[in-house]
Amino acid sequence: MREEDNEGVVMANDFFWSYTDEPHASRRRQILSQYPQIKELFGPDPFAFFKIAVVVSLQLCTAIILHDAGWLKMLAIAYFFGSFLNHNLFLAIHELSHNLAFSTPVYNRWLGIFANLPIGVPMSITFQKYHLEHHRFQGVDGIDMDVPSCTEAQFVTSTLSKAIWVIFQLFFYALRPLFLKPKPPGYWEFINLAIQVALDGILLYFWGWKSFAYLILSTFVGGGMHPMAGHFISEHYVFNPEQETYSYYGPLNLMTWCVGYHNEHHDFPRIPGNKLHKVKEIAPEYYEGLDSYKSWSQVIYMYIMDRSIGPFSRMKRKLSKKSA
Repeated sequence: MREEDNEGVVMANDFFWSYTDEPHASRRRQILSQYPQIKELFGPDPFAFFKIAVVVSLQLCTAIILHDAGWLKMLAIAYFFGSFLNHNLFLAIHELSHNLAFSTPVYNRWLGIFANLPIGVPMSITFQKYHLEHHRFQGVDGIDMDVPSCTEAQFVTSTLSKAIWVIFQLFFYALRPLFLKPKPPGYWEFINLAIQVALDGILLYFWGWKSFAYLILSTFVGGGMHPMAGHFISEHYVFNPEQETYSYYGPLNLMTWCVGYHNEHHDFPRIPGNKLHKVKEIAPEYYEGLDSYKSWSQVIYMYIMDRSIGPFSRMKRKLSKKSA
């Protein structure tokens, strides 16, 4: 349903509701029947550990170097440098949630905890739990925690409120599942917590609050009004009512584990990011007709400035018996 605001702009007051299954499973079957060689792309990225180790080391070294820096300098470096590193690690954790660094799942968990260190807050293990549900139950009401809550959508309706929501979207993304669909922590969450607290404590003890603050700032600004954070909106926010997943084919894929190839990723979550472009090359007719983006910054701008777009601009569906 939609209603007009005081300027006559049509605004949604409910989600888009689909009465069919999510599109990726059926497209996966079609593509594999026509191009079975795509299965050769399945499997881990052999360079994932090296790439993660370099970024973790660089970010922790930067935090130590900035232990006595001024706050303005620290904020500038956090936004223009550290944010890119921490968002890269967030998306490395996304990659690891699909076991795309090692064939043995437990090794991916350990590497995810390691990648989590510069982010400052333990999230790797919990993220995996909810993210795999996002794939299996895309858009399913009450299960897919990637979809904004009704409360968010009802309050975030103006240009200003959308801008504020974008700045703090990482908090909504992280806290939404804890309020709407809490899961009891398990053994691995406590390991993640203990190791993260130990690292944070070491930073605070030896280098002080500013080193720790730099890591937190890098995480916060990198998940808000930031070019790399545009993927949060571009992936599934409905700008075309006929399409619920969108890919991004721009240069920032080089820094984000190619998460921009999002239709390809949902179609084939067992393919690592560095090979997703090959899916489009092998089966171009399945992707070239879909809407896509070349700029995440432009997506953020469109989301904020288009009065008809907001948190309600997501596709939802009821749980089907087939998916249950």
